[in-house]
Amino acid sequence: LKILKTFFQRVKVYRLNDDGKWDDQGTGHVTVDYMERSEELGLFVIDEEDNETLLLHRISSDDIYRKQEDTIISWRDPEYSTELALSFQEATGCSFIWDNISSVQRNLQFSTLSNETFHSVTSELRELPTVELSTLPLILKTVVESGIADQMRLTELLLNDRDFFRKLMNLFRICEDLENSDGLHMIFKIVRGIVLLNSPQIFEKIFHDDLIMDIIGSLEYDPEVPHTQQFRNFLKEHVVFKEAIPIKSPAVLSKIHQTYRVGYLKDVVLARMLDDSMVANLNSIIHANNVLVVSSLKDDSTFIQELFVRLRSPSTPDDSKKDLVYFLREFCSVSKSLQMAMQLRLFRDLMNEGIFDIITDVLQSPDKKLVLTGTDILILFLNQDPNLLRTHVARQEGFPLFGLLIKGMVTDFGDNMHCQFLEILRNLLDTYASGVQRDTIVEIFYEKHLGQLIDIITASCPTEGLQSGKNIEDADGRLGDTNGMKPEILSNICELLCFCVLQHPYRIKSNFLQNNMIDKVVLLTQRKEKYLVVAAVRFIRTVLSRHDEHLINYFVKNNTLKPIIDVFVANGSRYNLLNSAVLELLEYIKKENLKLLVIHIIDSFWNQLSRFENLSSIQALKVKYDQCLENCEMKGILNTSDPRKRNDERAPEKEEDDYFNGDSDEEDTASASVSRKQNEQSQPGLSNGVATNCPPVSLRSGGLVDYEDDEDDEDYRPPQRKQPDTSDKDIEIMEVLWHKRKLAPQEEPEIVKKQRLVRKHKPKDGVLASLCTTLSQAVLPGKKTTNASETSSCMPYENKSSVEESHETNPAIPSSSDGSSSNSDEENRRENKSTASKGYSNSSV
Repeated sequence: LKILKTFFQRVKVYRLNDDGKWDDQGTGHVTVDYMERSEELGLFVIDEEDNETLLLHRISSDDIYRKQEDTIISWRDPEYSTELALSFQEATGCSFIWDNISSVQRNLQFSTLSNETFHSVTSELRELPTVELSTLPLILKTVVESGIADQMRLTELLLNDRDFFRKLMNLFRICEDLENSDGLHMIFKIVRGIVLLNSPQIFEKIFHDDLIMDIIGSLEYDPEVPHTQQFRNFLKEHVVFKEAIPIKSPAVLSKIHQTYRVGYLKDVVLARMLDDSMVANLNSIIHANNVLVVSSLKDDSTFIQELFVRLRSPSTPDDSKKDLVYFLREFCSVSKSLQMAMQLRLFRDLMNEGIFDIITDVLQSPDKKLVLTGTDILILFLNQDPNLLRTHVARQEGFPLFGLLIKGMVTDFGDNMHCQFLEILRNLLDTYASGVQRDTIVEIFYEKHLGQLIDIITASCPTEGLQSGKNIEDADGRLGDTNGMKPEILSNICELLCFCVLQHPYRIKSNFLQNNMIDKVVLLTQRKEKYLVVAAVRFIRTVLSRHDEHLINYFVKNNTLKPIIDVFVANGSRYNLLNSAVLELLEYIKKENLKLLVIHIIDSFWNQLSRFENLSSIQALKVKYDQCLENCEMKGILNTSDPRKRNDERAPEKEEDDYFNGDSDEEDTASASVSRKQNEQSQPGLSNGVATNCPPVSLRSGGLVDYEDDEDDEDYRPPQRKQPDTSDKDIEIMEVLWHKRKLAPQEEPEIVKKQRLVRKHKPKDGVLASLCTTLSQAVLPGKKTTNASETSSCMPYENKSSVEESHETNPAIPSSSDGSSSNSDEENRRENKSTASKGYSNSSV
């Protein structure tokens, strides 16, 4: 052997003393080299300061070395009966020395067999040992203890040696016949080591039909297992290969068998020793085999045609039909290994051959396992292309397949098979798909089957006036006796309804409102199964998530939430899923600001919910309720006025403008009369229910000018108004101004006309002064009567004297209806002007 060239690695040398403590012997550099005057290799540690030898140890072939963590190698020296240890500065140096110690040990063990097998300690593997019983230990060490580089060389040698595996399996049979347990254990380790090389090329060789059963047999003799495994016995006696349709190609048959055996190896025989990379390689072999098998069968047109001919034939025995259906399911499942385009082409070909008609017959079978197989095939089609199944269901006369799917969901097949029917229905009703077929299926569901599902819920719940447990029928036959319906089926129905609410909100809304379906679903709260009660709560939560105003009004009108609140209260303080579901529902109502429901819940159920007031969700709901009431009151204050009120408030301003801008008094009177009549016709009653023919309101309680003939105007009846948003002071001011503006006499005496003419020609400052004086008096509610009397006793008297003086000078003031000349009118205006000026000066004094 040549000297093993190594790099010096910095270490500390330790020795275990008698007290069980490690003594530091110094720091130096370690290397592997030949011992002096010997061909044996040993460990040398040279002191880094004085180059003295700190440690000299001959490497032994015995298993005495231990690697601790990543930087320590320890052993017990048999020559000096002492424990030694090397502590490395770097983990890479420790690994390097450890690999060299292992290589020296391997060479020492092999030296007794052949000195020419290995070129050196680190040399490349030249050839494999001869496969004989005596060389099994050497083969084992070659396979198991080779490094990474040697593994690559070993793989190459195994692939080049055509007879190695055949000879090894012949030796295995000999050892098995001789019951040589040592030889069988070594062969097990050799085969396991070869498998762990994880070479796809080696897998291809050992998984050949001539070798694979012996390979599986050799793996039965695991020395770590106390008894021999029976893998071959299971494959030969318990595994039966059935050909539903005879397969003529030997290559296809071989790949089918190989695929099953490789899968058995992966899942059973080698399950404890495989890593992810090996599992991936074995799955690749299975995938490639599946592609070859499916491609060969689908390209054989006679094979597919014969398959469907036998499935349709009434003369085919039931057992044979079952095998054909099982094969069809396996064939569709394995086709997932094909590329996407090839998969789609294959499924379309199967649909054209009539596979859905076959499934329709299968779903009517009393054999539950066969029905399960049919649903598996439908799910495979839905996962591939849902439109294929939708197209068939929409075109099928009478829609028997869709009816069977509904029936299957409410039928107790066991093993939760109704969940598969639910999954199929959800795929068919999914709105993400577009097209006429999907719309047709949705229409069929709502017209024929939605009511049946609701009736099943109603019949399965204890209700007054409803007979529990009745037969629900459809066009295709009975769905079955709903008495004793499994709770899981009711839960799935509720799940499907939630799905429909999300997918078809407008379509299902009409059914909810017309047929009271929501109340029927809420009957699930009367069931004893808590998860059904939670399903009902989840359904209500889903309906509310649509924020539909009509449905919210329906909830309030029909008191739909009462059963939910009742079960919540009956649940008490128990913290369970029901408690959480109801609290989440109330939290959602509060969070989404559904004011009608907030007010309805607190108004109707607060006596029940008050005992849970310590819960944060209930507290938040009550706070939200108070906020809603405050907002409603504020909104009412701002919006209590009737729209007609705004028109009434605008009308006096318009009449006042017309009054001052008009050409004559009669036009003003006629306009006011017409406006009053129109208001009387358009307002037969007030918004608060008070009739319009109420007694007239006296204007002596407050007014700008106290006319003498105010009491004579009995015809005018101003409408009353609601005034929740104004104070008493503002009400009095607005009433005075509004009634005064509204005043339009029909038959005025001459003296009143004169007063109006005087007022019309008053200076603007006088009018404003009078108005301000009146307002200042009217603002104080406590002095309302006194101010009004003072105003009528001071201001009108001055004006009245002016009017009387003018009346004495001009006994008759002609009106605009007398037809007088323009000169006479001009003289009257000048005379009235002078009279107004005189009255103004008097009032100022």
